[in-house]
Amino acid sequence: MASVANGLIHDWNTADGRPEPPRGRVELDDETLRDGLQSPSVRTPTVAQKVELLHGLVELGIDAADIGLPGAGPHVARDVERLAREIVTARLPIVPNCAARTVRADIEPIVEISQRVGIALEVACFLGSSPIRQYAEGWDLDRMRRLTEEAVGFAVGAGLPVMYVTEDTTRAAPDDLACLYRTAVEMGARRVCIADTVGYATPEGAASVVRFVRGIVDATGEEVAVDWHGHNDRGLGVGNAIAAALAGADRIHGTLLGIGERVGNTPIDQLLVNFHLMGWRDHDLSGLADLCTAVAGITGIPIPDNYPVLGRDAFRTQSGVHAAAILKAKAKGDNELADRVYSGIPASLVGRRQEVEIGPMSGQANVHYWLASRGLPATPELVSEICRRAKESRRVLSEAEVLACCRRPER
Repeated sequence: MASVANGLIHDWNTADGRPEPPRGRVELDDETLRDGLQSPSVRTPTVAQKVELLHGLVELGIDAADIGLPGAGPHVARDVERLAREIVTARLPIVPNCAARTVRADIEPIVEISQRVGIALEVACFLGSSPIRQYAEGWDLDRMRRLTEEAVGFAVGAGLPVMYVTEDTTRAAPDDLACLYRTAVEMGARRVCIADTVGYATPEGAASVVRFVRGIVDATGEEVAVDWHGHNDRGLGVGNAIAAALAGADRIHGTLLGIGERVGNTPIDQLLVNFHLMGWRDHDLSGLADLCTAVAGITGIPIPDNYPVLGRDAFRTQSGVHAAAILKAKAKGDNELADRVYSGIPASLVGRRQEVEIGPMSGQANVHYWLASRGLPATPELVSEICRRAKESRRVLSEAEVLACCRRPER
């Protein structure tokens, strides 16, 4: 039976036309294995767990991944090399990159790993660009330009692709950015990255700086890609990423569950869902919930109950009105209708299902749904007893509590 759900939803998001990125398909670069692990609360995964995570990213269609900053020490370098070898031996369709400061000592380990493994790791060399950072560091623009020349020139000379990253771009002066990006492109960088390092941008600001940088690199006459790397300090990570893509960014960075420095990075899991709903990507996301649950386990970062799409409560209700609507939709024999009547995101998209609980805000529809989903008979007496218990409770009843009612002898 074909679902009628799509024909019953008027999409105001496309009332003025479907928004489309001007540069075509927007790629995604996962930063979980580097920036994500810089969270002060995270537990660093073992290298075996990192390998499993890498395979999970491939299953979700992620295009690129930052696999570490080998200049941070031998332990990181070892893991980076193991991940790079896995990409080569397993022929994983994902582009690896490694972070580095704009100093030769950080880039040399990336060159050495690339040569040993036989893969051209993209060098993501970063440099603080804002006036406040310049003042704190005691830098001037001439020094920053020289660092850029030396770092990019060394990496390109070693045969590696370069993504030149300006940290704190969203608080940097236009003339400084123009000088740094032009220098990087002149030295051979063919990708630049706008970093909203402290999560300062709004969607309007993100779009503005992307358009500015796009204009700078396009004017060089070279084919240069533009990335957006966002943080979520103002809670605007996803909105900024969408705005950046619509303004001309080619690739968006993020981390699973948004883990990262301070309050974290743009959550790439939410980007996957939103890009799918917007028609920008069409990849199977049924494994997303399992992968993010695994990430929560290995990093020690729990998924909040109210976390979008993946939280325990994302597709869970105790409301009698909501449950009644879902039950009526199911009675029509249309599972997709039931999945969407009270959900802006289909639970089935990410391998989940709608859940109806029984609590103080519930009605008889909740009880009927709950019992039917477990193959249990719903006698009038049992339904009334469970409703009575729920109304007396200050929380949702546990499964054990409802089953205890089912086991009681009828009075």
